[in-house]
Amino acid sequence: MLFAHDTEVALAAATALVNTAADGEERLPDPSALATFLDTWEFTGSRTGSVDELAEVHRLRTVLGGIWDADEDDVVAVVNRLLRDGHALPQLVRHDGWGYHVHATEPTASVADRMGVEAAMALADVVRAGALDRLHRCAASGCDDVLVDLTKNANRRFCDNTCANREHAAAYRARRAAG
Repeated sequence: MLFAHDTEVALAAATALVNTAADGEERLPDPSALATFLDTWEFTGSRTGSVDELAEVHRLRTVLGGIWDADEDDVVAVVNRLLRDGHALPQLVRHDGWGYHVHATEPTASVADRMGVEAAMALADVVRAGALDRLHRCAASGCDDVLVDLTKNANRRFCDNTCANREHAAAYRARRAAG
């Protein structure tokens, strides 16, 4: 494991959030879709289920999406702003079958603040580890998804198996056509 479990989950959730707007398709179109996303990623705490809450998460998604194309100083500025704006106060907690892990907001904080601070805490670990090169975009042509490479050898290039298989099949067809 490259990072602590809760850090890796937070990075995966931030990646999934950014990818809800990739390729020009809106995958969080309404509060119901947001609720499903929050349930899937096991976000705890209060929710309003409102259109305003969804809009705040969409704004956060845009901010987080910029991280994959930013340099270290810009990532640090975003992380610090998310921590400051979310009134981060890190503390160890244990709940729902998880061992001790860090929560940095109150459960009553807004969904966007909780998501932003959680992502910021995870990204702070990435910066401190000098591992920003683990954040990149899918290498498949026509795919704009982002990914976090948590493999031991840092060799992940595609966002998922679909993109990997499509690129490998295209390369195979090209080799056969050239041969």
